[in-house]
Amino acid sequence: MTIRNLINATALMLCAHAALAAAPVPAAPPGWVLDWSDEFDGKALDHRKWVEELGGHGFGNNELQFYTARKENVRVEGGNLVIEARREDWEGKKYTSARIKTAGLFERTHGRYEARMRIPRGQGIWPAFWLLGADCKTTGWPRCGEIDIMENIGKEPGMVHGTIHGPGFSGEHGFGGPNSLESGAFADGFHVFAVEWEPREIRWYRDGILYHTARPNLVKGDWVYEHPFFVILNLAVGGNWPGDPDATTSFPQRMLVDYVRVYRRAGSTKGAADGVGAGGGVSAGK
Repeated sequence: MTIRNLINATALMLCAHAALAAAPVPAAPPGWVLDWSDEFDGKALDHRKWVEELGGHGFGNNELQFYTARKENVRVEGGNLVIEARREDWEGKKYTSARIKTAGLFERTHGRYEARMRIPRGQGIWPAFWLLGADCKTTGWPRCGEIDIMENIGKEPGMVHGTIHGPGFSGEHGFGGPNSLESGAFADGFHVFAVEWEPREIRWYRDGILYHTARPNLVKGDWVYEHPFFVILNLAVGGNWPGDPDATTSFPQRMLVDYVRVYRRAGSTKGAADGVGAGGGVSAGK
């Protein structure tokens, strides 16, 4: 290789590296502006954006896992967040897993909340992507409100659920709707789950398909969704709804998250001014 060719090749490599480093944030859906995101393109969980929630008290659902902050249970690798449920003895429990949240770091009212995920499968496995009212410690649940963007129970491999819980419609009486694949299981590949949460209306989408809508006149109780919420991702094992794992359930089970993105309406307040600040802001796309 001549000196000139070597120089040209080096210049091309540097340009390519610069272009990759400055990769633009993916285009927002029409009418929305990206406000916060995590593309999980680093080497570890970004603690400017997320905090691990620890414990094994059942979380009100008689769940069987103990949530830890160990890399065995929560890590970033291959461009994805990995939450892994394992069968192992830990702090008096038979299973471990992880639950992370943006509480105290990013909280806002309204927006489009979206994640591209590949969920696991198996009896007793319960992956979830959801929002919880930021005032939950003072007002309690369900008065604080809960917006379940995506839940799946392993015995229903081709079905996900979108639900809200509030005063008068919580637990098994939550106001929700299911969405099913025409064939196959959600664990077979990645899917995009989203809600568009606006004043007095919340809409649920799976891969761009609208499948459920909630409004104040449709719920049998108080509408408690006009204040800041935070994001939660978790992978539970067992509980009142999915039931316990059985002999058919294999471990470890992994939930993969390619990204989480939160959009605001074009022209609305930037940086979650109605809640806690941007918590690290927007990540560049992979």
